[in-house]
Amino acid sequence: MTSRTKGAARAGQYLALLAYLVFLVFPFLWLLSTSFKPATELGSLHPTWIPEDPTLANYRQAFDEQPLLRAAGNSLVAALSAAVIAVVIATPMAYVMARHRTLLARAATGWVVVSQAFPFVLVIIPLFLVLKNLRLINSLPGLIMVYVVWALPFALWMLVGYVRAVPVELEEAAAVDGAGRLRTLVSVTAPLLAPGIGATALFAFITAWNEFFFALVLLKTPEKQTLPVVLTHFIGAEGVADLGPLAAAAFLATLPSLVVFALIQKRITGGMLAGAVKS
Repeated sequence: MTSRTKGAARAGQYLALLAYLVFLVFPFLWLLSTSFKPATELGSLHPTWIPEDPTLANYRQAFDEQPLLRAAGNSLVAALSAAVIAVVIATPMAYVMARHRTLLARAATGWVVVSQAFPFVLVIIPLFLVLKNLRLINSLPGLIMVYVVWALPFALWMLVGYVRAVPVELEEAAAVDGAGRLRTLVSVTAPLLAPGIGATALFAFITAWNEFFFALVLLKTPEKQTLPVVLTHFIGAEGVADLGPLAAAAFLATLPSLVVFALIQKRITGGMLAGAVKS
């Protein structure tokens, strides 16, 4: 391949990356712009990128019309609890699956991958009946249980990659020096797994924070609804959206996910690459 061909290929890659970046950023920038537009501009036949008369009225109206802070608190409790519980369960399971590659471990890994293809609609009815028998319908503990089960497969897959990236020779060296199994796990393996555990927990948190379908079906009392569900209240009975306040509330709901992703994107990428490497 000549240098000119390599240059053209590199330029094509950068162009494709730029197009993809524009594709991702455009909805967010349009949402931000809409949240500052007054009602007269929102109904204009010739919308503009930058509001001509920016206003904070949409944000004030959004907080006045809906209990956004309470809903955000419910989302925070559900997402944080689900992330912590999922990581606590997945970490020892991932270690066993990575270090003991038996037929059962391979079957479990295959099931983890297959389970990600299950659509939500396929499991919602039996899930609803199970939670009803446990008297966990319309409760945050029931929703947290669902989020934990839904986050476990990806958490396992991600943590298995991190465990396999830790050289087993380090554990063997600690054993030679007289360290027991528990001491080796605590002093050698756990510190090396800390970035992966943190990235997995944060990814599980973001997934639960943005989840809508399960929260819509399982939570009926307004006091217990999460933020994604409350956002639908800005749409009237006839399907007409209160666009300004909706854009303001949606922008505020999006910020936590964007901030967390910006902080952990390198660690998430590292975990995915580690999981793709066969040692």
